[in-house]
Amino acid sequence: MPETESEPWEYFLSIPNDRRAVTVCRRTLRLVLTVHGLIGVADTAELLATELVANAVLHTKGSAMLRVRWSAGVLRVGAWDADPEPPETPGQLANLLDAEAGRGLALVRACADGWGWQPLSRNGRRGKYVWCDLGVA
Repeated sequence: MPETESEPWEYFLSIPNDRRAVTVCRRTLRLVLTVHGLIGVADTAELLATELVANAVLHTKGSAMLRVRWSAGVLRVGAWDADPEPPETPGQLANLLDAEAGRGLALVRACADGWGWQPLSRNGRRGKYVWCDLGVA
């Protein structure tokens, strides 16, 4: 086990309101997880980060931020955006499989060990932070 895996760590990636930022975040996350010996959760973490960052970029205006944190065997992936309104409550994924939109947070809820959101200001701007947790055995 790499030494850094037992010690907490955290990364932040500021991103512009640009659809290409989703790919940048996904690739950066995979690199971070690989370096820290957590490649086993990379596919799921990438899927979840993609949904959270895509929501931040596609449904809000202004910059956003990806945050990745490891502590006590839990990987937390989250996205901050400049819209202080809470995210819509996700429906049941099984009911949304044929839907054109609205599956993102349902997918997060189905694949993560936990998820949530909180109001959060950044650089004097009100916004929200939507996160999900993955426990790593």
